[in-house]
Amino acid sequence: MKPQDRPLSPHLQVYKPQITSMLSIAHRGTGFALWLGAMAFTYWLTAAVYGPEAFERAQVFMASWIGRLLLFGWTMCLFYHLANGIRHVAWDYGWGFELGQLRKTGVIVISVAVVLTFAAWMIAYALVGGH
Repeated sequence: MKPQDRPLSPHLQVYKPQITSMLSIAHRGTGFALWLGAMAFTYWLTAAVYGPEAFERAQVFMASWIGRLLLFGWTMCLFYHLANGIRHVAWDYGWGFELGQLRKTGVIVISVAVVLTFAAWMIAYALVGGH
């Protein structure tokens, strides 16, 4: 490959995926998903203002299997984005850049997101009584 044919910046065709790059992409993706979740939450609140019929439609959608799947996904995105954001704050202070720490904190971020998501859903299920 001639120098002029190479990409000028890191590119997916050149570099193999690493945990840091995949978690960075996931962080951006979850940020976008959280924005979509905020729009859904706004819809739900707006439906409550428009009256019982509109709110009932919103509630029926959120209680459907697709609505619950979306809510579960947004919960996972919230906890992943939070945990990875804390990891980024640690990086801002210069901690965690060694290769071993990068891998270890990446696994911790994913684990925390999964555990907190399931814990939140189990608590919610217990409070609502399975409805």
